[in-house]
Amino acid sequence: MDLAALQHLLGDLPGKRVACVGDLMVDRFVYGSVSRVSPEAPIPILARSRELKMLGGAGNVARNIAALGGSVALVGLIGGDAEGHEALRLVGEEEPAIEGYLVTDADRPTTLKTRFISGGQQLLRVDLEESRAVAGDVEQRLIRTLKDAARGAGVVLISDYGKGVVTDAVIAAAHEVAAETGAKVIVDSKARSFARYGDIDLVKPNAAELGYATDLPTETDEELEAAIGRALELWSTRGVLVTRAAKGVSLGLRGQPVRHFRTVAREVFDASGAGDTALAALGLSVAAGADLETAIAFAQLASGVAVSKAGTATVSPDELVEAVLSAHTAVAEGKVATIQRLGEEVARWRAQGLRVGFTNGCFDILHKGHVAYLAQARTWCDRLIVGVNSDASVRALKGEGRPVNDLESRALVLAGLRSVDLVAPFDEDTPVRLIQAARPDVLIKGADYSEDQVVGGDLVKSWGGEVKLAAIVEGYSTSAAIARLVKKEQSA
Repeated sequence: MDLAALQHLLGDLPGKRVACVGDLMVDRFVYGSVSRVSPEAPIPILARSRELKMLGGAGNVARNIAALGGSVALVGLIGGDAEGHEALRLVGEEEPAIEGYLVTDADRPTTLKTRFISGGQQLLRVDLEESRAVAGDVEQRLIRTLKDAARGAGVVLISDYGKGVVTDAVIAAAHEVAAETGAKVIVDSKARSFARYGDIDLVKPNAAELGYATDLPTETDEELEAAIGRALELWSTRGVLVTRAAKGVSLGLRGQPVRHFRTVAREVFDASGAGDTALAALGLSVAAGADLETAIAFAQLASGVAVSKAGTATVSPDELVEAVLSAHTAVAEGKVATIQRLGEEVARWRAQGLRVGFTNGCFDILHKGHVAYLAQARTWCDRLIVGVNSDASVRALKGEGRPVNDLESRALVLAGLRSVDLVAPFDEDTPVRLIQAARPDVLIKGADYSEDQVVGGDLVKSWGGEVKLAAIVEGYSTSAAIARLVKKEQSA
């Protein structure tokens, strides 16, 4: 997802309403250090230093929606116990972004998951829960609460952890809400079968859960496509979105081929709740009117940030913007190449039958003229290489005081342009050595040159290439920009 698309979407999220119903949990994290083994048994002794409690399951979905700027109605079940009171307190801390619609069942405990952690690693998880399906008066109260909470919601999210809240009747109530209001219904399911969800808009299992539901392997793209096809044959769901950890996500919609969306690899610090973050981002962006492809990209970005944080973490709009900027910087850095790598990249491009272009310059202060020039150059080739003069080379050509920006800055800015596929610095007066290494199909310079003045033109023509002259935008040059800055400083 590029920055412009992200900022546009983030601007649409505030105030959008989502209803979230499902298995509410309290996540407890006990942190400490381990320095010895118990004399009573071969187990580590954790010296507790601190602990945190936060909403988990459907509650974590709600927290993430709120953190992204949305408004969420959280429908869940708690027990009449201390952890139930803790859940109420945690929901209260998130008001007004989270509206709590919690139903109490005095005959069951509030689901509590306690994780013991040392050195960033989970040592043990202890679960306190009861998974029997709700029934009778409790189920009816849940249904009435859901119908009340979902008023004005653009999306109903169902977080089905198999802990008893998401019954057939609750699912039917979600369908009723959708039929009355036009809301989309999306379910994050750990169920053995998707049959009970009916013709729901989207089911979001992970690859292992899809394999469990279809009795098919889901490791490769081909296996996953077959499993999604089986799911769509067996059940009425309109679409299946499968999360695949580092392999990204895969989407199967009825009557359409499966599409795979790759993800940028990120260091995983703690995967707790990453699926909840993805569900929240997906649902909120759909509620804001985003198409499914944009919503998927947003969900991938959000969950990628979440796994780099400790605990069942939420992500903020600022963190998402920072992640995109960091990714773009990494991509730009990857496009700056030595002459050796330039040769390797060109060989790979030629094997794909791509047309290679080359241009060069100092590009000291990037301006409108440069951007237009490089955009035109890119229209004459499939891949554009830009040779950029080193600092010493610029100084030799332009004199003392130049360059204004050092080589690293100039190369990264150039690499950040979509029109540029590779940036190759050179230290010589001319880029002839780079041209010989790249053997471009087309050599481009500005129209302020004549064709016979273009360095390397004869070389390129000797192997069947051509020389092109790109239009110059009048009134824009680095020298003119520097002169204007000096004049402003003198008049200040």
